[in-house]
Amino acid sequence: MQADNDPPEANDTPVEATEAESAQEESTQENPALDPWEELEADVAKWKELSLRTAAEMENLRKRTAREREEAIRYANQRLLEELLPVIDNFEMGMQAAAQDTKSMIYIGMDMVRKQLNEFLASQGVEEIPTEGMFDPNLHDAVAQEDCAAGEEGRILRVTRRGFKLRDRLLRPASVVVSKLPTPAEGGDA
Repeated sequence: MQADNDPPEANDTPVEATEAESAQEESTQENPALDPWEELEADVAKWKELSLRTAAEMENLRKRTAREREEAIRYANQRLLEELLPVIDNFEMGMQAAAQDTKSMIYIGMDMVRKQLNEFLASQGVEEIPTEGMFDPNLHDAVAQEDCAAGEEGRILRVTRRGFKLRDRLLRPASVVVSKLPTPAEGGDA
């Protein structure tokens, strides 16, 4: 029974403590040139660099989010305006029919509505695509070509459907008829 009351011997030390001490001794033996201060300074430099990178990433995220939010606000009405364009086309066809009698009350009323629609579109940043001059595939959609003796090839002859831009984005290209040079008659000289 006396063995139960004996103080623990040196051989009974916990294994975990000796492994940790030996690992610490090994690390100091592997890098005997680094003293604890240098290790701490290296740790501080590593964490400082990490914090600077994280701060830069956060700043970039903030800027990108602000840019995306501004763009979403700027182009929020794009879908609505795209769906409104066919309604405006039909209204314009009605205006052409009503233009037979420009003194009628129907034409005068429709003209006032047209002015309001144009003002509304302008206030939303919508502009009509210019259709004078040469064909531009980025802005125009060529639906046909017609022979044109006078002039140059690729000139816009007439517009079949107006095109619109929302600020710098294309809502709908203008549908146009483009000129082409007449082809010479084949088989004339033998």
